[in-house]
Amino acid sequence: MNNVLISDDVLIRQSVDRPERFAALFDRHAPAVHRYLARRIGEAADDLLAETFLIAFRGRAGYREQGPGVRPWLYGIATNVLRRHQRQEVRRYRALARMAGAESLSPESLSPGADQAVDRVDAQALRRQLAAALAGLQRRDRDVLLLTAWAELSYAEIAAVLAIPVGTVRSRLNRARRVTRDALGPIRITPEEQS
Repeated sequence: MNNVLISDDVLIRQSVDRPERFAALFDRHAPAVHRYLARRIGEAADDLLAETFLIAFRGRAGYREQGPGVRPWLYGIATNVLRRHQRQEVRRYRALARMAGAESLSPESLSPGADQAVDRVDAQALRRQLAAALAGLQRRDRDVLLLTAWAELSYAEIAAVLAIPVGTVRSRLNRARRVTRDALGPIRITPEEQS
């Protein structure tokens, strides 16, 4: 039987009696969930992915279709797993901000290729500011922002992941974007980038 033609909901129901069917869900969704986790937590993504799918596997008998499919269910589990690691994530963003701020240009790096060095410093400064901005967001706002930006979920999918109304997703995303934009300040755009 070709797994591509079978819907996720059917695979979950089948996996209750035939656990090996759950592997097709893992194959379909693990890469995207892993990308989301890796962007949020870094090297711990492998462990969190395993934990996410273990929880999903154990809870598959209780899965109930909630509209937009299995993705919100999986991202909801992943987000809950991340919440347990929230303090580590905030510490990581703060460390990135400190690390990026501690790096500086030496005068000898401004010889040949100075433009590239300046670009790297600009990128590091922006990275530091972004890490600090993310660390400063409230958890619920950071979750919505990163589910939008890194998991590329729709508002409806995020609402299902976090079990909140779509309007709340919109307001949290608006607030997170505003706070992040304010923290980043004006971003310098060179004439080459404008064309």
